[in-house]
Amino acid sequence: MSESVVRLPIPTPGPLDPPAEWERLRERCPVATVELPSGDRAKFVSRYDHVRALLSDPRFSRPRAGDDAARISADGAGGVAADASPEYELAIPENGEPHLRWRRQVGRYFTAKRMAALRPGMTKTAEALLDDMIERGRPGDLKAALGFPLPVYVICALLGAPAEDRDRFSHWSDAFLNVSRFSKEETKAAFIDFSRYMTELIATKRAEPGEDLLSTLIVEGTALPEEERLTDAELLATGMGLLVAGHETTANMIGKMAALLLADRSRWEQLLADPSLIRTAVEEVLRFDANLGGFGIRRYLSEDIDLDGEALPSGTTVFCGMSAANRDERVFDGADKMDLTRSPNPHLTFGAGSHSCLGQALARTELQVVLEVLLRKLPTLELAVPAEELKKVEGLLVGGLREVPVRW
Repeated sequence: MSESVVRLPIPTPGPLDPPAEWERLRERCPVATVELPSGDRAKFVSRYDHVRALLSDPRFSRPRAGDDAARISADGAGGVAADASPEYELAIPENGEPHLRWRRQVGRYFTAKRMAALRPGMTKTAEALLDDMIERGRPGDLKAALGFPLPVYVICALLGAPAEDRDRFSHWSDAFLNVSRFSKEETKAAFIDFSRYMTELIATKRAEPGEDLLSTLIVEGTALPEEERLTDAELLATGMGLLVAGHETTANMIGKMAALLLADRSRWEQLLADPSLIRTAVEEVLRFDANLGGFGIRRYLSEDIDLDGEALPSGTTVFCGMSAANRDERVFDGADKMDLTRSPNPHLTFGAGSHSCLGQALARTELQVVLEVLLRKLPTLELAVPAEELKKVEGLLVGGLREVPVRW
């Protein structure tokens, strides 16, 4: 087993199922050699402790241009999320004090208090979107009706961007996160368009600041020493990165959450009987989701390390399989069973350490609001097709379902 090469992404038996290979890798080959769609080779780690250690290690981060890291796609398509290429380089600092400085600035916005303040608006929007779906009649596509538009409205409000631009955001997100649908030229064109758009938005915020994230970073930055302020390039990268991450990942997670909870009707009935389980149910969905794209988070080793007795030299590209780690029986009792009461639930879906997802409080709030509203307004909700007939979006780094057909 240790001598074999595993191809990423690993096939799954069904759209909501984990690859059987994960368990074998955790047991027999926790540091596996993998081949990517590009033909390049890398390492893949699948045990919880290994994944957490690598993600938490401040020495290692996403590959940067010039690192000679393993490529996911052959021609460099996939933009900022897939290829460490100079034309797609964002100016977010990845290591050391510059990275901590950036997290301090941006992280101040994502407080529990601010997320709580956003909740009523999210609820109102989710209710209106569901009302529209109900009015159009059964069956409906929950992803198109709610999963896609809600996070766009939320991230637009967060960044102070016009919601009518949501279709453009969707195209840009797709271009950056899909490794098979777009050519390198198409991805580059999307990157240029998006950069121009965000540059103009930041200029607008400088001229007329509002209550949004970009305005807050600009206004509060004026009171800081110059070395603490975010540069124009960092503001641009922050806006672009948050829009892509805050839209595509949450939109897909809403669809997957509904599908997972409705695939086994007893889960939905359990929540109807006890809505106080919504928070732990959301965390369990985040842990249980096996459809995170099949790659995991990429790390580039800037120095030699030893992992589970295997020496990994500097220059190695390692893929941290968070979904595989979230099924590790060493950490989670009954890891392959969905337990909506599971607590604590230290899953790694949002990463770990200094590079963990800054917007995780926002994503959690959106998922909780969606589940709350669905249970209240559509208690009879069910999948309109068998779960095994759901179709995955191919090539998407964050994983997702093409549609989530439902009836009520």
